[in-house]
Amino acid sequence: MKKIIDTTLLREMANAIRSLSMDAIEKSNSGHPGLPLGMADVVTVLFSNYLKYNPLYPKWHDRDRFVLSAGHGSMLLYAIAYLTGYKDININQIKKFRQLGSKTAGHPEYGLLDCIETTTGPLGQGLANAVGMALSEKILCKKFGKSIVDHKTWALVGDGCLMEGISQEAISLAGHQKLKKLIVLFDDNGISIDGSTSLTTSDNHIKRFEASNWNTLKVDGHNFSEINNAFKKIENSTKPSLIAFKTIIGFGSPNKSGKSDSHGSPLGKNEIKITKKALGINSKAFSVPENILKLWRKVGKRGELEVKKWNGRLEKNKLKKEFLNQFKKKAYKRKKTTNTFLSNIVKNNINEATRKSSQNSIEFFSRYIDNFLGGSADLTGSNLTKVSSSKSNGKKVNYIYYGVREHLMAAAMNGISLHGGFIAYGGTFLIFSDYCKNSIRLSAIMKQRVIYVFTHDSIGLGEDGPTHQPIEQLEGLRSIPNLLVLRPCDAIETFECWEIAIEENKTPTALILSRQSLPLLRKKVNTNFSRKGAYFIKKNVKSKITFIATGSEVSLAKKVQDILVKKNIMSNLVSMPCVELFEKNTSTYKNKILGNNPRIIIEAASGSGWYKYLRENDLIFSMEKFGESGKAKELFEYFGFEENKIVKKILEKYFK
Repeated sequence: MKKIIDTTLLREMANAIRSLSMDAIEKSNSGHPGLPLGMADVVTVLFSNYLKYNPLYPKWHDRDRFVLSAGHGSMLLYAIAYLTGYKDININQIKKFRQLGSKTAGHPEYGLLDCIETTTGPLGQGLANAVGMALSEKILCKKFGKSIVDHKTWALVGDGCLMEGISQEAISLAGHQKLKKLIVLFDDNGISIDGSTSLTTSDNHIKRFEASNWNTLKVDGHNFSEINNAFKKIENSTKPSLIAFKTIIGFGSPNKSGKSDSHGSPLGKNEIKITKKALGINSKAFSVPENILKLWRKVGKRGELEVKKWNGRLEKNKLKKEFLNQFKKKAYKRKKTTNTFLSNIVKNNINEATRKSSQNSIEFFSRYIDNFLGGSADLTGSNLTKVSSSKSNGKKVNYIYYGVREHLMAAAMNGISLHGGFIAYGGTFLIFSDYCKNSIRLSAIMKQRVIYVFTHDSIGLGEDGPTHQPIEQLEGLRSIPNLLVLRPCDAIETFECWEIAIEENKTPTALILSRQSLPLLRKKVNTNFSRKGAYFIKKNVKSKITFIATGSEVSLAKKVQDILVKKNIMSNLVSMPCVELFEKNTSTYKNKILGNNPRIIIEAASGSGWYKYLRENDLIFSMEKFGESGKAKELFEYFGFEENKIVKKILEKYFK
């Protein structure tokens, strides 16, 4: 199909987007009409003439990715999807915009519609996701060649996306990585919710992007000739590209265009009536002129030949099997070498930090899983996320140096996972999980297998002091639905936690790892006990109390247990590496683990989440204030995490 350059046709096609958007938002009495009205011209040209996609094969591996980072303008995407003929959306879904149970949610939600590449809404996240997608494309293109991997990533952003701090991290890494197939479409309308952007910013975005090694253009977003020429100019760019489209928010509305009034509220029935008249739209609500709908559907079929040619190239490609295998949702099944690996840990009585155990586990799993894409936020030597097979350049890149960009790293890993082809993992300190929280939440919402490696997990990191010592972070992470927070106590549990993280196809994981060395507590290795979430490290039929601990505090609990044995006080010791997995067990199993004896919980972090397991006569040893700077051993003693201090309290409470 030839490119559509007729201005009249393009205007009518764009008006179909505007009309559906106005009607849906009005019926819902909720939404953001400003962006769909303002950017309709730009996306009409993009989807008609430049975007590589096919509604009949929406998950085609070599499709262009279109990310609506400014997710509040969701009706723009839904209208395009309906017009181009995606099979999972019809006019009834447009009419149900923002209604309970509808696929056309207030912001695009991944998994509801095939046209949605990622969940967007928190501004800037989509832009950072797009960086991850473009990184994936670049790496896969190097590995498999342009004949089967050669697609672009387009991200539509607004002023809000570029105000968010994550945007600077995103454009900085993208420019450094020379992601030449990443194109940012900037809806440069100069309006935000509070009014003119002059109230809050004086940024020159063109210079800002150029300073980060981007190609930049500035054009009239309502001039079809300029829009077309802009897309032509960036086709062979050697850098990522920003196209700033000067647009009018709420374009066509006589009373609300160019004003913040059109940003986040329906136009109103009367304003819609006069807007449609001003734009020359004569169709009834939720209807599109037959000739324009046919033209849009024809545009939607434009990619059919591309898919056919691509399939032909793939069939002839000697790397076909390896390419398809790259995208499979791999699960790890234990082999003989697994038992050998774990048995050697026991044989050598490995005493090491769980961050080191994590590195050893990655090293092991990398022999069998060839699509890891790891990285770290400038803490590679501390997080120990890099292994002998890690490569940051060449044809088979599998490691990214993200720099001091935790926001970007977490969001980019979502983009990498969504793009397909990789299991993404990345590391930083647990305290900096706060920087990553929005992205982690989105990983959980989108059910993405993203692995967050958080080291330096407690006051045990020592001298860096309270700014670096996590207290409330564990509880914050555990409060996120569909996230597994895994805090292993030794080398065996660390391996098991990695095993769980790899096997969880629809759940992100946070591995919480120590800086300080921990003794080996586990001897049995044939079963992954961590999968239960909690289990007995040591059980005694004559037990009078039950210890429940996680991570480094399990070995502390073991010391307390050993002292009490000498006083003829028997106890059970439970390791609970994952609260979320424990909660999935039957009530029978949970009651068996928790028992009826007094429970003593030990974790060097905020104790607020543990009270669901505590009764009136139970004890908890936790951190309820910020840490201090000092040696790890001294800090644990100072804050009461010392075996003799704990024994004293137990004796005073239960054995006077």
